[in-house]
Amino acid sequence: MPQYANAPAKGKKPGKQPKIFVLDTNIILHDYRAIYKFQENDLVIPIAVIEELDKFKKGNDALSYNARGFMREIDKISEGKLFKKGGIPLGKRLGTIKIEPNHPFPEDLKGLFLDDTQDHRILSTAIWVRANNPGRFVALVTKDINLRMKSKAAGMEAQDYLTDKVAEEKVEGTLREVRIEKSTDSTLLQKLAYGQDSSIPWDAVYDEEPKANQLFKFSWPVGDGNDGVIIGEAVPSEDEIETEEEVSAPEASSSEPVLARYDKKKGRICLVRKKEAYGIRPRNAEQTFAIDACLNQDIPLVSITGGAGTGKTLLALAAALELENEYDQIIITRPTVILGNQDIGFLPGDQKTKMTPFLQPLMDNLSVIKAQFRPTSKQALKIDALLNSEKLLISPLAYIRGRSLGKVFFIIDEAQNLTPHEIKTIITRAGEGTKMVFTGDIFQIDQPYLDRWSNGLTHLGEKMGGQPLFEHVFLKKGERSALSEIASKLL
Repeated sequence: MPQYANAPAKGKKPGKQPKIFVLDTNIILHDYRAIYKFQENDLVIPIAVIEELDKFKKGNDALSYNARGFMREIDKISEGKLFKKGGIPLGKRLGTIKIEPNHPFPEDLKGLFLDDTQDHRILSTAIWVRANNPGRFVALVTKDINLRMKSKAAGMEAQDYLTDKVAEEKVEGTLREVRIEKSTDSTLLQKLAYGQDSSIPWDAVYDEEPKANQLFKFSWPVGDGNDGVIIGEAVPSEDEIETEEEVSAPEASSSEPVLARYDKKKGRICLVRKKEAYGIRPRNAEQTFAIDACLNQDIPLVSITGGAGTGKTLLALAAALELENEYDQIIITRPTVILGNQDIGFLPGDQKTKMTPFLQPLMDNLSVIKAQFRPTSKQALKIDALLNSEKLLISPLAYIRGRSLGKVFFIIDEAQNLTPHEIKTIITRAGEGTKMVFTGDIFQIDQPYLDRWSNGLTHLGEKMGGQPLFEHVFLKKGERSALSEIASKLL
C-alpha cells in the first residue's frame, strides 16, 4: 500500500489526526481523480496549482483532459460551500480538501530560492500548512523529482505519488515471463511438436495450472536424436542465456527449443509455430511469440515491450497487414511528447506537416515491410492503396480520442509515455471485433512525470497478466543490425 494510505501521523496513535498532503500540479495532470485515493487523509491544493491548471484547460491532449476533469470535480465538491479552515469533506471514509492561498516562505528560508516560480509558491504554501498544523504529519506530494529535492533541502517532507506504482518485483516479472524448461519428458515434447493436435495437457507437466497465455521454451533432452528439427528459435548464445542453470549446462539443448503457449480455454499447452506475416519472419523465439500473439484473433489485447531495435512495432504492423481482410481499418498511433510542455502549434506548417516528425518512425517501419517486395508487386501496391483509402491510417493519438473503435486493428506505439488512466481510456474505446496492440520500452520514457514503475504500459502488464484476453511478450534481443546490437550492449 502507498505510504500515505496507512501510516499513522508522527506522534499520534493510528486513527487519530489524519495526515495532511499538499498536492502539486503534476499529480492532478497525471490523475485528476487522485484526490479520492488518499483514504482518510486531508488534502490541500495550493492556489498556485489552480493557476497552473488554468493554462491546461484548453486542448485535446491528456493533460488538458485531466485539468478539465479536476476542475469539474472540485466545482462539484465545493458547490454552495466555502473552503474554510477545516476543508470540505470528500466523501464517506475520505478526508477533506481545501484550496489554500499563496503564503511566503518563513523569514529563515526567504533567501533559499531566488526565483519566484510556481513550484516555489507551492513549496512555501506546504511549509506554511505544516507550521499551522502542529502535531500533524504534513507532506508535499509531487512527481517532480527536482521539487522533491528542493523540498527536502528546505526541511519539508516530500513524497512521490505511489498509488499507481507497480512493485519492482512485478516489473521484473513482466520482463521474464517465459518459462524455460530443460527436463521435460521427450515423449511429451514429441507429442507437443509432432502430435496430431500439437498440444499436451498442462497437468502432464505441472502440478499447478499455468496462468492464461503463459509462454514456454521446452528444450530437448540430450541425445534424443532430434538434431536438426526446426521449431522456434536457434539455441540461445552464451550472451542470451540469463539463468544460472542455463549457464552451467548450455549443452542441455541438442536442437532448437519447442515454443508453446498455455491456452486456458482449451486447458492445454499448445505449440507456437514460426509464422511469417506480410513478408516479415521472426528471427528469435520472442519474435515468434510476438507474431503469434498479434495474429491470434482470440487474444484481442497484446502488449509487446523491449529495447530499441527489437522489432516491436514492425512485428505488430506486419501482423496487422497480414490480417487486413479481417478488419475494417488498421490504425497506427503514438502519443505526441514534446519537450518543454509546448504544443504542436509552435511547429510551422499545417496539421499534417506538424505531425510528420512524430509519425515518421511509423512510416519507417512501413517502408521496411514494403522493402520485402518489388515496388510493382501486389503486396507493395496494396500498402499504397490502403494508405490512400485510409484503411491503413497513421494518426496522432490525440485525434483518436472520443472515437468508438469497432473491428479495428489498433497499434499504439511508444505506449510507455501513456499514464495508466490513458491506457484505460484507450482500451475502453474498443468495440466488437477490435484488436489492440501496445508497444513500447519502459526504460525509454519521455514524459517527465512517469517512470518504469508508474507508466501505463507497465500498469497494463501487471493488471491484465493472466487474463485469457491478454498476452504480453518481452523482446530481449535487438535485430535492427549488428552495429545497433553491439552499441546497445557496449555504449
